[in-house]
Amino acid sequence: MSIYGDNCPLVLSPRQVDDLHSDTGVAILDASWFMPNSPRRPREEFLQKRIHGARFLDLDEVASPHDLGLKHMMPDPETFAKACENFGISPSSHVVIYDTHGVFSSPRALFMFRSFGHHRSSILNGGLPAWEAHGCPVESGESLPPAKGVYPPPKLDETVIRGYEQMVANSNLDPAGEPSAEIVIDARPQGRYHGSDPEPRPGLSSGHIPHSLSLPFTTFLDTHTVERSDGSTGTYTTLRTAAGIHEGLLSALGPEYTKEVLSGKRSIVASCGSGMTAGVLWLGLKTLGVDNVGLYDESWTGYASRKDSPILKTL
Repeated sequence: MSIYGDNCPLVLSPRQVDDLHSDTGVAILDASWFMPNSPRRPREEFLQKRIHGARFLDLDEVASPHDLGLKHMMPDPETFAKACENFGISPSSHVVIYDTHGVFSSPRALFMFRSFGHHRSSILNGGLPAWEAHGCPVESGESLPPAKGVYPPPKLDETVIRGYEQMVANSNLDPAGEPSAEIVIDARPQGRYHGSDPEPRPGLSSGHIPHSLSLPFTTFLDTHTVERSDGSTGTYTTLRTAAGIHEGLLSALGPEYTKEVLSGKRSIVASCGSGMTAGVLWLGLKTLGVDNVGLYDESWTGYASRKDSPILKTL
């Protein structure tokens, strides 16, 4: 069992994860994922370099099928439980999740675990690049399969997931005039939110859901420069401090909405391109102690794929 017991932090530093590394109750997962137009291949990179003992979590595989063919949708309880068993994870395991960007797709994986009630779960702040920058060990090659675990299908907290109909109904409400309206924050870059830049998925319109607010996921992140072994430089991201996250939230929502969200008076929903980087906004809000935060699972890809969806552009 983890040294943190049932009170596992949402975010751990490389040194904290290194201290846990020899704990037999800790399972480490690489949940790296890249945009559809990226030439990078996460599974291949996993074989080339990973944290010792890590397993590869493919969020597109551990997912439920969708009528529109959308990827990495929240899995059903049986799919989630089977994946955990294959990773050697039990309900008492402390699951530590990382990605190779730093902080990008790991929060989405953490959202999945926490939504199924697996609160012994955390992300590695800064991911694999931060792990290496702190001199922690890595390995490569094929990994040995873990001993299969036992994981009964858990219950999904459906209150944290939003569907299309809920988003459309909420978009018909004006948050400024109706306290029942949820605040929707959009994690995509501002150009895509405003409709001036194209979506990375061909044929999909850019723009935004009526009454939603732009809050690019990078607002909650800090970027660091690291020198690679070949002499070149690269960058990676970490989650900002609580003060930095609060500052970013305030800049997007304004003081009144920020106060309502932090006090729990009004709930908030994170959306993005496909439900991946919305996890960064979810994580940032959770670190501020916000309980009433949900995630639009389909996000913009599902919303804009439906021809009747109202889309706003502010060109």
